[in-house]
Amino acid sequence: MRRGGGELETEVADRAAPVVLNHADKLPENGTLVVVSHGGTIRTTIGRLLGLEAHHWEGLGGLSNCCWSVLGRGARGWRLMEHNAGTLPEPVLGDDD
Repeated sequence: MRRGGGELETEVADRAAPVVLNHADKLPENGTLVVVSHGGTIRTTIGRLLGLEAHHWEGLGGLSNCCWSVLGRGARGWRLMEHNAGTLPEPVLGDDD
């Protein structure tokens, strides 16, 4: 269902997943690709890369601010290794504080 006239989640995945795949295919062996986007785009792209049906994407859960997900690609395809990982950094107080 369209929320506020925007794209369907499947349309977002149709647009974003090929871009990620294109860049991933250009990586050197053991290279790392960093993708920065909104949580919804990340979630739908992960769902598409994992081959999940769209109605299962919500099961991945949201992505908190400043957190990340890690995917790896193996012989059988993409694998979700971490999701919504990380914590916000603790403030560091200097000598002048």
